[in-house]
Amino acid sequence: MAQRIASHEERRQTALLLALSFAVAAAIVFSENLTRTTLGVAAFWPANAFLAAGLLTLTSVRRLVLIAVFVIFHVAVCLQAGDGPLKALVFATVDGLEAGAVWAAFRRFWNGAPRVRTLRALAQLPAITTPIAAGSALICATVLHFGYGAPFAESLVDWLLRSALGLAVALPATLVLIDAEHRRSFQRPWSEKLLLMFSVVTVALLCAHPAAGAPPVLMFPVTLAAAYRLGARGAALAAFLTIGIIMPMVISVGSSSFNSAQDPVIQARTIQVFMGVLFYTCLAAGLAFGQQNRLKRLLLRREQLTRAARGRALAATEAKTEFLATMSHEIRTPLNSVLGFAQLLAAREDLPPDARRQVNLIDSAGAALLTVVDDILDFSRVEAGQIELLPGPTSAAALLRDTVAIMAPEARAKGLSMDVEIIDPIGVLHDLDADRLRQVLINLLNNAVKFTEEGRIDARLIIEPGDIEDRLRFEVLDTGVGIELDKQGLLFQRFSQTDSSPSRLHGGPGLGLAIAKALIDVMGGKIGVDSVPGRGSCFWVELSAPVAEPAPAPEPAKPPAPGAARILIVDDHPINLEIGAALLTLVGYEVDLAENGKQAVEKAEAGAYDLILMDIHMPLMDGLQATRAIKALRTSTGKAPIIAMSADALPRQVERCYAAGMVDHVAKPIQREVLYAKIERWLHPLRDGDKPA
Repeated sequence: MAQRIASHEERRQTALLLALSFAVAAAIVFSENLTRTTLGVAAFWPANAFLAAGLLTLTSVRRLVLIAVFVIFHVAVCLQAGDGPLKALVFATVDGLEAGAVWAAFRRFWNGAPRVRTLRALAQLPAITTPIAAGSALICATVLHFGYGAPFAESLVDWLLRSALGLAVALPATLVLIDAEHRRSFQRPWSEKLLLMFSVVTVALLCAHPAAGAPPVLMFPVTLAAAYRLGARGAALAAFLTIGIIMPMVISVGSSSFNSAQDPVIQARTIQVFMGVLFYTCLAAGLAFGQQNRLKRLLLRREQLTRAARGRALAATEAKTEFLATMSHEIRTPLNSVLGFAQLLAAREDLPPDARRQVNLIDSAGAALLTVVDDILDFSRVEAGQIELLPGPTSAAALLRDTVAIMAPEARAKGLSMDVEIIDPIGVLHDLDADRLRQVLINLLNNAVKFTEEGRIDARLIIEPGDIEDRLRFEVLDTGVGIELDKQGLLFQRFSQTDSSPSRLHGGPGLGLAIAKALIDVMGGKIGVDSVPGRGSCFWVELSAPVAEPAPAPEPAKPPAPGAARILIVDDHPINLEIGAALLTLVGYEVDLAENGKQAVEKAEAGAYDLILMDIHMPLMDGLQATRAIKALRTSTGKAPIIAMSADALPRQVERCYAAGMVDHVAKPIQREVLYAKIERWLHPLRDGDKPA
């Protein structure tokens, strides 16, 4: 690879040497023979600029070759034009030193060849080259005045304009033509390039020829068109063509458009000023168009990178979701057996006290593990933006009391007192999502119990009436360890612990408060903490909620009578079938079992069932396919509600269940109360005000 790059660079350097050598020779011949004024000084001298460009871009050996070409042609053409050998040698030496000075100045300021890609860089070039041109003009004017009797002032001005214009025009144009970035910026068909250059040549001839008499201002539209379509390279080529046509014709023949009636010196000055203005106007426009083009390409590139990054992020999110789904399923499936059998054992009356205590410990440990799994799933819902609020008429005071009642046994077990204080001057209901708010309060109370070893925990509600919405402030105060100020910022970040050391007393995944903050943010509220290390903490939640009218109370659900419903449980895991059958048999349901989706469809065709509990992942036919097949039956079972009973608990997985025709979802591990409530809801939908989906 490195050898191929080096070979390519060698070829590029050789091609550049040939091009610059030709340009130097042609420029010397052109300037000496076609642009000489009455004082014998060329009106335009680009050869020094070509030599300076070569010194800046070529390797050392090739620089020597280019210098030799420059000196030989310079001396030869001066001799051919009638200058003496000494004069020709002096001029060649001064011009060579001028190019060398430009090279040295650019190495000093730019450490090499400057890149003419901005208007600022374009303006800096003549600011550096013009003083150098003035120095060489002073030397030549002195030699001409004292050696050959030429007028000093006129010679100084002619040499200054000759060198300054040549460097100011030819050097930036050459650097632009060499720069590959300008070539990449404007990729146009050759036919378009030729058409534009032909237009430039045609208009230049019309403006320069005495018989045509076209106004020189016509050069601006056509050269600007070249700059617009071809960028800075098009402007540079158009400038060289224009100068190559107009300058010799006007100086040698004269043109009414360029003050031919005036003195030849004035006419030369006119054409020099015109060429300088035309060149810098067009090249500035070309650089501006090129910069705009580069910005467009940069924007396009950034859009491509953004799309690629978005694709990678989506892929990472998809992989994370799949990982969570798999891990959730694999954890919930065995956990269903642990908690299920623990619940069944706890329901037995023949257990000795020690065995009952051990069973309760198993159930508590399993419930703690289930809380961790649920926290992870909740956080995945938060990240996916799938948290939906279900507000309804809610008594904030009753909600706080009920939540404290749930946590009170744990507090009493640690010897902590727990009290509730309600400051509610209006005593009305508010439009709140009771379940989500309860989830937040349970998390705050659970943390208070966990981190408080002695003392008390107080839960407080302060309601301040408002014109449109009331302000609700929940506070959970404890006398626990407290939190240092520099650690408080970590509390509401995911997977963060204020104490992450190996010797920490309290564990947990560090998701509870992050989920609580996300839920409160969705509700449009605020959550925070005030804490003093060693004295305790106060976690608070502030919400704004409108007053709500009470909803009509539903009729209380009656417990099922034995034989009241026939339920089919479909699961490929024998333990899950055993647990489900035992839980439903305890409350009097008639239960039938199927080991896969295909068997479930066959049983649904052959018998009648009031409700079906369906697992998802099963051999032969999965739960989604079985649900669609059963819903397509024309029997009474085809109209029976089907509830998913699966370890698939992510939102996307639950949505697939609903899409297949299921009416509800019970996540494993199965909680008895939740299972019974779901079954009753769909067995008696009219009584509860619900309808099967």
